[in-house]
Amino acid sequence: MLLLLFAAGLAGGAMNALAGGGTFATIPALIAAGLPSPMANATSIVALQPGAMASAWGFRDGLAPLGGVGVRTLGLVTFAGGAVGALMLVATPTRAFDLVVPWLLLIATLALALGPAAATFLARHAAPGRGALIAIQALLGVYGGYFGGGIGMMLTAAYGLLAGAAPHRVMGQRTLMLAIANAAATILFVALAMVRWDAAIPMLGGAIVGGWLGARIGRVAPPGLIRAVTLAIALVTTIAFFARAYR
Repeated sequence: MLLLLFAAGLAGGAMNALAGGGTFATIPALIAAGLPSPMANATSIVALQPGAMASAWGFRDGLAPLGGVGVRTLGLVTFAGGAVGALMLVATPTRAFDLVVPWLLLIATLALALGPAAATFLARHAAPGRGALIAIQALLGVYGGYFGGGIGMMLTAAYGLLAGAAPHRVMGQRTLMLAIANAAATILFVALAMVRWDAAIPMLGGAIVGGWLGARIGRVAPPGLIRAVTLAIALVTTIAFFARAYR
């Protein structure tokens, strides 16, 4: 079982480094290891957090205000939203979360599939909106703390719509906000004993190695192949969770 968890972390870390969607590898493995789905989700977020922080540090030189909103303001809103989302997860009964997870995975799959095209379209046709940007950032912070799958693509699309920013110009802000939402959730999950450390530690180790390998693979692998494999994993996982929840 430790090998399974390490391998899932390896796959999740690599997926996050390449195209996002690491949750699709980690949550099924944790549930297979016997964790209730809310605890599996919390443990997954904690296990993948070091990779998110490392990625945010790597993009630190690209940070700049978006749509007239400073990075600090966006970060504070995101942290608050992440904390609210984490508390919502703690309060969600296991059966209710089992029914919700397939729909969250479907949203994440659509974000992975449509995110780049949607962000490009919105960047060309939408006007900035400071208040709307703050509100959407708060909602995405809640989503990140509660579940978080596909949030990177959702942030990219939101910044295109509400800040008129091209996808390649928001990698720093997107990665930092993802890490901040996860950080808020991690603090609460650890404090409220939502983390199974015997599962989190091998997965965390795998995620660190996977993030490093993913960065190296990303330099040589065709982007189309990376995207196709990621979407295939996301689709299969989503179908499996629908079958599990509604059989």
